[in-house]
Amino acid sequence: MAIKEYDVFVIGTGTAGKTVAYDCAAEGMKVAIADNREFGGTCANRGCDPKKVLVGITEAMQLSENLKGNGIISVPKISWKDLQKFKCEFTDAVPASTEKKLKEAGIELYHQSPKFLNENTLSVEGKTLKAKKIVIATGQKPMELKIPGREHLMVSDDFLELEELPEGIVFVGAGYIGMEFAHIAARCGAKVTVIEFEERPLRPFEADIVSHLTKASEELGIKFIFNAKVSEVEKLQKNIRVSYEKNGKTESVVARMVFNTAGRVPSIDELDLEKANVAFEKSGISVNEFLQKASGALPLTPTTSQEARIVSLNIRNGNHTKMDFPPVPSVVFTIPQVAAIGLTEEEAKEKGYDFVVEYKSVPKWFNAKRINDDVYAYKTIVDKKRNIVLGAHIIASEAGEMINLFVLAMCGKLTTENIKAMIFAYPTWGNDIKGMV
Repeated sequence: MAIKEYDVFVIGTGTAGKTVAYDCAAEGMKVAIADNREFGGTCANRGCDPKKVLVGITEAMQLSENLKGNGIISVPKISWKDLQKFKCEFTDAVPASTEKKLKEAGIELYHQSPKFLNENTLSVEGKTLKAKKIVIATGQKPMELKIPGREHLMVSDDFLELEELPEGIVFVGAGYIGMEFAHIAARCGAKVTVIEFEERPLRPFEADIVSHLTKASEELGIKFIFNAKVSEVEKLQKNIRVSYEKNGKTESVVARMVFNTAGRVPSIDELDLEKANVAFEKSGISVNEFLQKASGALPLTPTTSQEARIVSLNIRNGNHTKMDFPPVPSVVFTIPQVAAIGLTEEEAKEKGYDFVVEYKSVPKWFNAKRINDDVYAYKTIVDKKRNIVLGAHIIASEAGEMINLFVLAMCGKLTTENIKAMIFAYPTWGNDIKGMV
């Protein structure tokens, strides 16, 4: 049988992979795409989108709780079953719809994770294929904890598919996923414990801002066990026991379900990258300024659509476009939300900037007060010499939307005077950023 040949072969059907595939197919290139899971990627099927649907109903519940006695008579009850049914309206159609659109674009589909045989040759579905360019956009997967009993740990995919919410849940890891799911579960009625190796949640975020979230989480009923290293997981008759080491002692906690939310790693271990001479580390594939590996094939690190756009341009037009990341915002969809962009105070010190910090807790500001929310704080870091924002950090009900205005300010290199001179709609959360610089 003749070996099929393609101009471009994309591994991964998330946003990044689809972007490259569609762009190249539109240019008349012969394109194929493969995935070892349902088509559409993590975000749409089992990540950002379904998670945000679950968060949405807890936002309604929390707002009712805030305003109880101030116009709201009673807090609504949540039906986990109905919530999951609603979530499925967003996820169920994704795989088939994705496949249909890819086929309509003339892209050939493969339902398996390919393995490299050499730099331009792959083995997939029992076939040997060749491609001039191979794009790796496989995303990430939960990091496996190398501890006894790890087979009893569930992951984020499992949480999003729970038919019933258990009475007690333990989350191992207080990063984005652990904190977001802990808030969802606690508001939906579960008794939640979070075990974290570090001394606090959300290590990359500003400690001052995160401290407000930690307090709010504890008031919600979430129990934190910090500075603890999980050492073993045991299956009991009905429950799961999690043992951990803390202060030189071994302790344990028991719950019906335990989820590994300790972080995610690049999903590249099935590809046999060594045979393709692709350099990689724990954080992902090593690439140059054009998002290529030096020897010619073009692997895409697990990335956003921005990186996919650069890869697509370079495949179609040659290496003319370099990756120059703009400031990238991060949002944790707890309640309240935590959002950040740019440098933390510690990072600004390390880089030697001469800067001024403004850190305030402002629950008396109108937007928080009108919804009776007692958690609202911000921290901004401004370069003294240029008077531009180096970093912005917010905890608020609408922090995720507010941080987008700081994206505009930082990408446009607006001075604090420029920001203050703008006229925003009032009273809106966005208008509050003028008071933060």
